[in-house]
Amino acid sequence: MPGAHTAAISAAPTATGVRWRIFAILFVIVVINLVDRVALSVAMPTIAAEFALSPAFQGLVLSAFFWSYAALQIPGGWLIDRFGPRVLIAGSTVLWGFFQALAAAASGGVSLLLTRIGLGAAEAPLFPAGGKLNVAWLSARERGRGAVLMDSGSPLGAALGGIAITWLIAGLGSWRLAFLAAGLGTMAAGLLAWWYLRDHPGDHPGVNAAERARISDADLPQVAQAAPEALHTRSLVGVLVGRMGWAMVFFGIITWGPSYLAQARGLDLKQMGGATFAIFLCGAVGSLTGGFSADWLVNRGYARAAVLRAMLTVSGLATVAAFLVLPHVAEPVTAVMLLAATLFFLMWGSLYWSFPALLAPPDKVGLVGGAMNCAGSTSGIVIPILAGFILQATGAYDAVLHFFAACALAYVVGTLLIDFGRASARGTRAAGER
Repeated sequence: MPGAHTAAISAAPTATGVRWRIFAILFVIVVINLVDRVALSVAMPTIAAEFALSPAFQGLVLSAFFWSYAALQIPGGWLIDRFGPRVLIAGSTVLWGFFQALAAAASGGVSLLLTRIGLGAAEAPLFPAGGKLNVAWLSARERGRGAVLMDSGSPLGAALGGIAITWLIAGLGSWRLAFLAAGLGTMAAGLLAWWYLRDHPGDHPGVNAAERARISDADLPQVAQAAPEALHTRSLVGVLVGRMGWAMVFFGIITWGPSYLAQARGLDLKQMGGATFAIFLCGAVGSLTGGFSADWLVNRGYARAAVLRAMLTVSGLATVAAFLVLPHVAEPVTAVMLLAATLFFLMWGSLYWSFPALLAPPDKVGLVGGAMNCAGSTSGIVIPILAGFILQATGAYDAVLHFFAACALAYVVGTLLIDFGRASARGTRAAGER
């Protein structure tokens, strides 16, 4: 009877929202992650004066983070598949908070460099572990949102990091106390992660049957498909090339963006700080917009393959166009607006963090995520050096901007190599609900 059917529907329990609270915690940890990364850049003028560091050694210290970060991506991914994301996220966060606090005790450039190597090693598992949580906790129709809820913390952390660390240094009167406070706060976030995160929905006491059904897509049977048995080689190459091209642009803007605004656009320190905040805030909004839009389109019936390919191609081509146009923009305000729009579209690339769950077998998600992040973090080592050589050779930023356009084109080419047709049909929870 219609009345009985309506009553049964109304009596059905509402799904709990534990999965979104887990990703909210992950978002906060990613924001803290970026704040801790940029802390040294903000404090470097003060530290360099205290330790009498040469410009060359300053560059060495600033790049040291990526040495261990890149080297440990794949081993970190293996550890995630072996021990689970909860242990790695909580342990990683506590450990990098320790190294951040330990930097407060640095007595010179060498000891400071060693703490940065430790920081990079400790942070290495975070993003691949987030990719593992994506496959364990979210259905295929929600993974785009999960990916960007995690990755949008990166530009927001970059935007907030300078303000937060500057405020701590000014308020506490010491860069050492600022690093100590930041490190202790990070360690507290790691303890929160251990308390609340779980590797699987079945392990969490707050998850009810309705949420487990939604995670497993049991209320949408036609979405469920067999889990992938292997990652297609062409797709793996595409993921690595695309992520490296994307990261070249992202880290290029982080490392050279402030100098470009000051030297090529004539902004003073206050204007540069405000412009940088606005640019990266637009990036965070773009990341969230891309993920929520992708899931909305898929849930409206559009093929996941078409949605991912179209959105990421638009993201890359918009970035290419922006860097080709930017040298011809005369007004500084217009240039800042164009950079903000560029980062808005570039951060649609956060969708890449849904790929390990979509493309890899469940027991290799962490490893594939580590390989992908290794490709991206290697760009963090390479791009500051390459951009610096190009700037030194040409004496102007135009060639640097054109190089960034070429990197964005590699992002597009890599994306087009990925076999999204296989990924579009994969929506299972084969990561092992219990």
